[in-house]
Amino acid sequence: MTHTPLPDATLDQIFREARSQNGWADTPVSETLLRAVYDLARMGPTSANCSPARFVFCATPEAKEKLGALSSDGNRPKILAAPVTVIIGYDLKFYEKIPELFPHNPGAKDWFTSSAQLAETTAFRNGTLQGAYFMIAARALGLDCGPMSGFHNAKVDEAFFAGTDIKSNFICSIGKGDPSKVFGRLPRLAFEDACRIA
Repeated sequence: MTHTPLPDATLDQIFREARSQNGWADTPVSETLLRAVYDLARMGPTSANCSPARFVFCATPEAKEKLGALSSDGNRPKILAAPVTVIIGYDLKFYEKIPELFPHNPGAKDWFTSSAQLAETTAFRNGTLQGAYFMIAARALGLDCGPMSGFHNAKVDEAFFAGTDIKSNFICSIGKGDPSKVFGRLPRLAFEDACRIA
């Protein structure tokens, strides 16, 4: 397969013109589209293909109310208005799936069972990566995103992940954004301020 740069229109949709949304159009997001976003996002790389991210799609009024009640005052109305808000978590026992996901070296599971600290660091790092892949996939498939971190992690874990080893990382509303609610583009660091070539 020959790789070529994506067209500017695609790069604009995913990055340059994409914005974090604060308001939402009353346009539903189907389960078919949610599955398509996940199926694309899951293809992003993780170390040892560990794939620790776990997603809860809060799409019903009941689920959105429950999540909204555990979120900051500023984020609550965004969650209630969005068609779907996704809780992006990470499974501390992700390594139980290693024999399935890393079949050429199923013993790699032992790398993580022998160190809870390594397992947690790996789960958080790679789960965060997968959350970013999820947003890129959502934008690539025509959805807008509104990522947020203003919520009570422990209470969300209790409400949505009780009885599991999954911890919440961040949340992200998805759907069709309301352009009138978008803030002006904020500055980004220049290459010289954020990068060096060693």
